[in-house]
Amino acid sequence: MAIRIGANPIGWSNDDMRELGGATPLEVCLAEAKDAGFEGMELGHKFPREPKALAAVLERFGLQLVSGWYSAELLRRDVDDEMRHLRPHLDLLKALGCKVLVFAETSNAIHGDRGKPLSGRPVLAASDWAPFGERMTKVADRTLAEGIRLVYHHHMGTVVESGDDVDALMAATGPSVHLLLDTGHATFAGVDPVALARRYRARISHVHTKDVRADVMQRAKRQRLSFLDAVIAGVFTVPGDGCVDYPAVLRELPAYAGWVVVEAEQDPAKAHPLTYAKLGYKNLRDHLADASLSV
Repeated sequence: MAIRIGANPIGWSNDDMRELGGATPLEVCLAEAKDAGFEGMELGHKFPREPKALAAVLERFGLQLVSGWYSAELLRRDVDDEMRHLRPHLDLLKALGCKVLVFAETSNAIHGDRGKPLSGRPVLAASDWAPFGERMTKVADRTLAEGIRLVYHHHMGTVVESGDDVDALMAATGPSVHLLLDTGHATFAGVDPVALARRYRARISHVHTKDVRADVMQRAKRQRLSFLDAVIAGVFTVPGDGCVDYPAVLRELPAYAGWVVVEAEQDPAKAHPLTYAKLGYKNLRDHLADASLSV
């Protein structure tokens, strides 16, 4: 599979704070994504969750399903229980021909709570990583046996946020667990996305490209903002509109094949979705070309 450029609907309608873009119909999101040039879309809360209905709405706009976020609770559930909760989502991805499952531990996450600053995010004890990684590996083994690769999404406000967290996760999991490289979350967490791409290139099977406005990021940290308040303030933007060196990141992935997704949550009342979708698509194509990667 060559590199393909997809989008996440979070630029139109936010999943964690649904009043952001809440009035925007799904059809507007899909039409504008297609207009901007994207080939595929990740799932959001407005999408049908029945395979035939989902396939029909995507086909109307000439788009493919890229993947979709799954909120795991492996710190609380055993493997069999997690698989029972995951099954409808996994079957939907399989039915639509997806190759990766976006997976993140959210049982104690704070990224959806405006009352909690990011500095209060959960941290795993050193002794917790091995059992956590073992359970995740068993889940990933099962999904891979069904043709879907688990890609772990490191994320602000969760137990896998910092560079040390990512290192601990990768060390604690087996080869069936791969990484979703998110340039925006890495940068916000103080991790160099170039170094992260270099270190784990052999296990990176999905890429989210959101850029970071450095001044807003520093203010968010200084003022101890919650994740959602930082988003509303404009901490994230599309590739090429912030401080991330995308050609340098992408040059560290010379053998990458798969989807590269523009996933840049902003307040759509402040950042016109179609305008930013077109900007993100154009900039990402240019960055891929600068890194000698063909779409």
